[in-house]
Amino acid sequence: MGKRKEYIGTVVTSNMQKTIVVRIVRLAKHPKYGRIIKITNKFKVHDQNNTAKAGDSVSIREVRPLSKEKRFALVRIIKKAEIVHAQIKEVLSEIIKEKKKNPVKIIEEAPAIAKDTQETKVKVKEAEEK
Repeated sequence: MGKRKEYIGTVVTSNMQKTIVVRIVRLAKHPKYGRIIKITNKFKVHDQNNTAKAGDSVSIREVRPLSKEKRFALVRIIKKAEIVHAQIKEVLSEIIKEKKKNPVKIIEEAPAIAKDTQETKVKVKEAEEK
């Protein structure tokens, strides 16, 4: 028996029951031009206890086919996500409702959103005042 492949990736979505989608990023040399390029693969992974959430860094292992597209199982969660995309969307929609002036400034501030939503509101208000 051969060794089963193990990968480390990031959870893209966890909306399905006992299934997560994990993005694996690897670097490879282009066969013709020799340039190093990023190759991204997305795998459906079996998550028995629904523990992984979007943004988590996880380790997955190849297993026997569990369904039409599931060929991997979750081994462990390496690092929990600090803030989930759903929380970012909630904060942004709340801010846009408060100030319907310029959503472009709010979108520019999105990567700087911290754990505390009050900090984010203060940052956006300061940006609007400038």
